[in-house]
Parts: sequence; C-alpha cells; structure tokens
Amino acid sequence: MCWSPTVKLPLGRFRECAPVSAGWADRPEGGGRLAIRLIRLVAETVGRGPTRLLLWPITAYFVLVRGPERRASRDYLTRVLGRPARLPDIFRHVHVFSATILDRVFLLGGQLPRFQLQLVDPEQLIEHLDKSGGALMFGSHLGSFEVLRVLATERPKLQLRVVLDVGHNPALTELLDALNPGVAKTVIDAGQDGPSLLLAIKEATDAGALVAMLVDRVQPGQPSQSAEFLGGPARFPVAPWLLASVLKVPVLLGFGLYRGGRRYDLLFEMFDPCLRIERRQRSQALQGIIQRYADRLQHHARSAPYNWFNFYDFWQADDAAIEPSPAPAPADRAMADRVVVAADRDGSSRG
Repeated sequence: MCWSPTVKLPLGRFRECAPVSAGWADRPEGGGRLAIRLIRLVAETVGRGPTRLLLWPITAYFVLVRGPERRASRDYLTRVLGRPARLPDIFRHVHVFSATILDRVFLLGGQLPRFQLQLVDPEQLIEHLDKSGGALMFGSHLGSFEVLRVLATERPKLQLRVVLDVGHNPALTELLDALNPGVAKTVIDAGQDGPSLLLAIKEATDAGALVAMLVDRVQPGQPSQSAEFLGGPARFPVAPWLLASVLKVPVLLGFGLYRGGRRYDLLFEMFDPCLRIERRQRSQALQGIIQRYADRLQHHARSAPYNWFNFYDFWQADDAAIEPSPAPAPADRAMADRVVVAADRDGSSRG
C-alpha cells in the first residue's frame, strides 16, 4: 500500500545513526498495472464523481484484507487523535488515501481547475524563491505530494524537479508517464547510482530549480536519527539534511493537505535559509534539525489527521529497528564518500 516512493540518499559512514529494518519496503504494492489502468479508464470515461464510488469497495478491501496496514492505521490514529481509534476511523483513513490516489489522475492530467486549491500565505515563499533561485523542498507522505506542483503554475518561471524512485512502483510510474509526459521529464530518478543522483540534484539547484523530495521514510540500511513524534520515538533519514548542508541552498517544507471533496490546502514553510552542520557537532546538530522537522510534521498531522499515508509500523522500537545492514554497493559507497568529504571540508572551513 506504499504507493509514493521516497528518495534514497545512502550515507553509510554515519554509524551513530542506526539503520532501520525494511518495514514499508517489504510490503506489497497497493495495486497492479491492470487495476490502475482500469481506474484510469473509468475515471477518464465517466469522470471523477462516479469513479469515487469505486473507492468504497476498494477501501473495504484494504481495511478487511490488509491486516498490517489496518494495524498501522489504528496505531497512528490512536496517537494523533488522542483516543483509541475505531474501525470507522480506519475506514476513513484508508478512504482519504484512496481519494488522493484517484485525484492524481486529474491533477497530473492537467485538470487543476476541477479542484479548489488554496495556497496558504505563499507571498513570502514566492518572494524568497525569486531572490534565491535554487532550493530544496522537503515533503512527506502527509497529504498529496502531487498537488504541490500547483506552485509551478502560480509561478510559471519556477523550475520544479521531483526526486522519485520510479522503479519502486512501475505500475504507478507508467500511469504518470501516460498522463503527463512533460511532468515525467522533470523527475530526477532516485534509483540511479549514488554519484549520478547527487550530481543531478546539484546541477538542478545550481540552475535555480526547486528540487522536491520525500524525507520521512528510511530505506533499509540507510542511516537514520530518532526523534519524538506523536508521543513516541520514530526514525527519520539523515541523508537529505546532510545533502542540504553540502549544497548550501535553502530548505523549504511543503504540505498538500486534502480537506475533503475537491479541496486541498497547499502550505509552504521556510525551514532554514542555509542549513549548517558542523563536523565536530554533527550528531547533536542532526538530532536538533530532525527533531525540529518532526515537530513541524506533527503539527500538520494533527491539523489533518487522516492525511497520513505511512501504512506501516512507523514507531518501531530501537531494538527491533536496528538490523545488520548489507554492505553498500560501490556506487553508494562513492556517493557516501563524496557527501561525507564535502560535509567535512565544509565544517573544517568554518573552524
């Protein structure tokens, strides 16, 4: 049920940040090519309204059949709602997820006028982008990442590049390519080798692009940092933050929250205009930065509790989460070395 891939930026030398288990990566996909093609065909033939009727049996299937996702939903909802989650809560949670998946057909198909999209206080953000050029925008599996592309329509000169692992869900990738080839060309494939990925992101930001990536899931064997999130410790990847410190570009947060019906709220925040992580205080700095991110993620999760789409055990205990990680591939080691050396050099130059 994990339809939205996340960015992979391996940094194997940071041993103080424990790697977590596969977790979400071990779960089967939420649909195959036949199912997605069928939904697309129905949606394009009869429209959004009638197609939404199909979401009810689809939701019922996942709630009744997919036990791990159901339990993960109950755990999360109990935390965010502050009370024991009931079956109707879980059903609503999965239905909201399904609705945002369906809306991708229309959002990426160039049918933005169908929706009521509200940009919340975008003036300061747009002014900053006009002045600074390249930046990183960190998103999450909270709400719809695709709807954040509307920022590019509000600011036509903006170059928006999205870092996605296109191989994680080939069925969905095929759908997106068919719906909007222009959008597909802006994707930076996170599945490529480490040095190529790092170079592609740097070239994009140097060219003034806003590079967006999801930063709330940890890949198997990827270094991570624990932070308090919704009443318990959860682990977040460290690589995106180290990348930001090396590139020395602003870091923004983006949230596309589904409010029901045709309504989405688009929220953009300046997280840090120039992230600095000193080599001698790297562990403490990462802990503070990631906790600050977790706090902002928690704030928005409480404002839109049914928008959380991480349907796996996000709060694994440390002893269950830590596993011996396989040795990174040569390309991954090369990328890790480049980022670590760059971060160390950057920290040394500042004393």
